Amino acid sequence: MRSITMFEQLMQLPLFQGLSSEAISQLVEKYPFHFLKFHAGERIVEAGEDNTHARFVVSGSARLRTEFSHLQVELSHTLEAPHVLGAEWLFGINTAYPYSVTAASPTCGILQITKSDYISMLQADKVLLFNILNHLSLGGQRFMDSLQGIKQCSVIERLALLVETFTTRRSTDVSLTYRQKDFCVLLGSQRNTLMSALDILVNDDIIECGGNYLNIPDLRRFMAYCKEK
Repeated sequence: MRSITMFEQLMQLPLFQGLSSEAISQLVEKYPFHFLKFHAGERIVEAGEDNTHARFVVSGSARLRTEFSHLQVELSHTLEAPHVLGAEWLFGINTAYPYSVTAASPTCGILQITKSDYISMLQADKVLLFNILNHLSLGGQRFMDSLQGIKQCSVIERLALLVETFTTRRSTDVSLTYRQKDFCVLLGSQRNTLMSALDILVNDDIIECGGNYLNIPDLRRFMAYCKEK
């Protein structure tokens, strides 16, 4: 089985799709493309760090962890290559990463391009420009669709909205760790109501749950289930 070339890897990345190998070759020749390797558990991005680069997972997988301010609640999920990291925080008033990123596979390959170089690339190539615009637009539309889909604002629906807001459709191994009191505050729920909702999800084999954690083995199944409730 032949190995995938660097150009083929780049062509699979969401923000580079639609470019020919010749176009990518010209970009690589003109701009510095930094390919970095991280071992499992190594920190790639620190939460709160200023987003100064366009970053992409080009091989392996990365684990993203979001901590909710002033609450002992943490949401984690894994992204497999190819994937873009933090494009939503590359521009705008707030350019700080809202989550930390660590390598989840034995080795995780990351491509970095400085923001200034990436802006120059967007200005020079309409395909790249449309790709980033589509990516940002889809993120906003996904959130609006989620809000409009809420019917009774049940605890299960609020949990689904929380998970959908902080993950992607390609996320795997989604988990939440929490102090029950803080989790209730985050979801705006009484403890008994929350526990009853989690029991329903466990009994229907949608989540795995303990005293201070829950895991979502199949994100698509979880979201479909919650939207039917």
